Amino acid sequence: MSLARKPNRPQPWRMRQTMHHLSVTTNGQDLVDITGPVLRWVTAQHIASGLLTIWCHHTSASLLVQENADPDVRADLVRFFRRIAPEKAVYRHIAEGPDDMPAHIKAALTQTQLSIPVEHGRPVLGTWQGIYVFEHRSDSRQREVTLHLLGE
Repeated sequence: MSLARKPNRPQPWRMRQTMHHLSVTTNGQDLVDITGPVLRWVTAQHIASGLLTIWCHHTSASLLVQENADPDVRADLVRFFRRIAPEKAVYRHIAEGPDDMPAHIKAALTQTQLSIPVEHGRPVLGTWQGIYVFEHRSDSRQREVTLHLLGE
């Protein structure tokens, strides 16, 4: 019996994976639509079926799949989160300003990672769904988001 290995040949059914980094500029507490850049990148990968993971690198911003037709939804979300984590409350963590701890609370109540199925080369989103970076700090920021696509 021979223990020699056969050459490693690529298989047509083998899963592929690829990654990309998005830099997102925010303008204070708001939802920034990143659907367009995400869709363009996924389409360019030519992966018909798989799973897209989107990861936010920050503890004071988050990710949401949310209504993309009526801007009042986004405005109401920002107002709601300001009420449940106000800047004027008493917090122990105040080293980075009065908006920092409320931003951490808001991020803890939302999510920093999304998993979205990919079918026919596109993320499976509903008719009125968009992908957003939810900025929880008061000032403009540069946010980093990593996209990871696994599929075939």
